[in-house]
Parts: sequence; structure tokens; C-alpha cells
Amino acid sequence: MTGQPEINNNCGTFRPSGYYYQGVWRALGGTTVRQFKTSSAISQCLKGKMVHLYGDSTARQWFQYLTNALPDLKEFNLYRNNKFGPLMALDLANDIMMTFNCHGPPIISAITVPIAELHYIANELDGLTGGTNTVVVVSIGAHFCPFPIEMYIRRLQDIRRAVVRLLDRAPGTLVIIRTVNLRALNLDIALFLSDWYLLQFDKVLRAMFKGLSVHLVHAWEMSLAHHVPHDIHPLPPVVTNMINVLLSYICPQKSG
Repeated sequence: MTGQPEINNNCGTFRPSGYYYQGVWRALGGTTVRQFKTSSAISQCLKGKMVHLYGDSTARQWFQYLTNALPDLKEFNLYRNNKFGPLMALDLANDIMMTFNCHGPPIISAITVPIAELHYIANELDGLTGGTNTVVVVSIGAHFCPFPIEMYIRRLQDIRRAVVRLLDRAPGTLVIIRTVNLRALNLDIALFLSDWYLLQFDKVLRAMFKGLSVHLVHAWEMSLAHHVPHDIHPLPPVVTNMINVLLSYICPQKSG
């Protein structure tokens, strides 16, 4: 049998986005996933870039991964709760800036969050100049699970319109959308934060950004296909592969 396998169901045609081979994510279509195994390779890829991560704690995971991986990318103390940000890290030698901002309400947390620290992603995107040196990452979904899906749809509509405005004024801006991922489930969690709900959110997110000049990191499939246990904060082997996909979009493999 040749070509990519297709699964037809009442939700339409589904094409797998990739698979793991020897622990490495291989994408089916899109950019070739490169392996950034050293801090120098990551630094070289991000050199001269401003990377803005917006969303939930899974976006913060990427911020923390990169600040841990790059010894010269130092987190700047903004005297904020480092769970929700805003966070900033700088590498002056390589001209790299990285930020993380939590998305606006709703937020499900046992920690009290000052409302001043919660900014709507659409508003943040409208404040960006953008350009070829700017990378925008959006990750939003898990905190919306207990609420009607209409709330999530309206939020994504606002973000989509802001992305369109950003790309209109700065077409060289790289926009990357991280889809939702599976979580570890117990009886209590499964009642109102079920993966079934997240799967519906994942479908909505993919449909919302279809046709735009954005790239997807398929976190749902990358967390589903790996052998490590599911976790709302994916375990290190999964995050490493996600970062490699992210960096491959920023620094695609040269042809020829």
C-alpha cells in the first residue's frame, strides 16, 4: 500500500501527522523535523530571534525547556509569579529574547492569580510589531475544558483575527500553534476534564486556523503516540520532540 493511511469517520477524513521511530518524531508532510541535540545548535537557530509564547502551562514548559537547555539564555527577574508570568529570558551574546505570557481567564488553579497578570492573547498579538525576527507560539485549551465549547470557539475567533492582523502588517512573522495534548486521568478528572472534551477542542482549533499561514505542532498525536504515560504537562521525551518540531519551523532544513 502506498501513500498515507486515511481514516474516514463522521467527523471527516483524518490523516496522521506523523509517527515515532526510535523515539524520534517523524512528520508526515510539512517541514522535515531536524534534531537539535546541542545547546549551540539551538542557540544558532534562535540567534537574532524574539520568541513570544502565549497560553497555558504547556507553553511555559517550552520556555523552561529552552532556558534550561541554553546556558546563556538567562531568565530576567520581573518579580512576577513564575507560574503565570510574564516571564522573560535574554541571551545578549546571541541576541535572543524569549517571553511567556499566560492567557486570559478562565484559569483553573489552586493558586490565586492577580488579574493584572492575565492578558488576552489577541490583545498581546495586537501589540507586536512582528517581522522576520519574530516567532509567536500560541497554546490554549486545557483551562477551557469545564466550560461550554462556545467559549473556546469565541476565544479562538478573537485570536485568529489578531493573527490575521499580525500577518497583514508583518507577513514575515512566524506563527506556530500548539494543539492540546492528552492528560493523566483519574475518576474525578475524567468527569469534567476528560480527554474526550480535549479531542473536540483539538478539532475546533485545527478547523479555526485552517487556511492561515501558520504552523501546527501536533501535540495531541505526539502525546498519544509516545509510550510514556500521558500527562497534562507532557514528559521530557515528548517535550524534546515538540521543541525539535518548533525549531524545525524556525530553521527549516535547507534543500540541495
